[in-house]
Amino acid sequence: MGQVDLSALAGIIRREGLAVRGVRVFQDGQLAASYQPEPERRQNLFSGTKSFTGTAVGIAVQEGLFTLDDFVLDHFREDAPAHPSEKLERMRLRHLITMSMGFGAPMLDSAMRRELQGVDWVRHVLAAEVVHEPGTVFQYNNAGPYLLGVLIQRRADMTLREYLEPRLFGPLGISGPEYGQDPQGCDFGASGMRLTVSEFSKLGLLYLQKGRWNGAQLVSQEWVEAASSPQIRTGTGDNELGYHYGYQFWIMPGGMYRADGVHG
Repeated sequence: MGQVDLSALAGIIRREGLAVRGVRVFQDGQLAASYQPEPERRQNLFSGTKSFTGTAVGIAVQEGLFTLDDFVLDHFREDAPAHPSEKLERMRLRHLITMSMGFGAPMLDSAMRRELQGVDWVRHVLAAEVVHEPGTVFQYNNAGPYLLGVLIQRRADMTLREYLEPRLFGPLGISGPEYGQDPQGCDFGASGMRLTVSEFSKLGLLYLQKGRWNGAQLVSQEWVEAASSPQIRTGTGDNELGYHYGYQFWIMPGGMYRADGVHG
């Protein structure tokens, strides 16, 4: 296998002043090319965090902690309003992972989180009006992956990082990833994880290998294929970035998919 030449790309990055922090290209499971303009350091993945949470959901499903067809209130009844709406009653975990909960507005962005310190975020989310029938309208929203992360932590009786340590981070050789927390001390599964480019690239390689790593099946092939396939149409996008969303991955034309955080 020949190495991939990134010199032309590096020249464009320098000439255009692009803020590219690093590039890793894998071929047949091996590192074929690397571009690293400055020493590696951990940086905020922002919503790239969601793809790790989606993977945690896949592992939790195969371990029997819950199913995507469970109703949200099967697990969050005590956090919900005393008289939940019919639409909230019909919301399933599947709608959380596909960003189709039906809420009227996005929640738990960085500005809102700063204003909600001291507030129970789970109760705050479940008190919001469900405007659309769950499963019918895509709306990018931190609430879904946040609730899924909280659910894993409650069912497993440990933090999201602790849950993933032996199941994902340890096998991938990612040591002590950094998470943000909600006011109750739960790891925030929607944003804020800090990793290096090399560490982040391992998640992509795991998915390209259909969930296998060094001979072990860390997450099922069925989950990988579902997560990286269109689950709902987003209504926005273009012919390059695509118009669909999977399980915490953006789905692109030609079989491509991506983990994506704000600022790239």
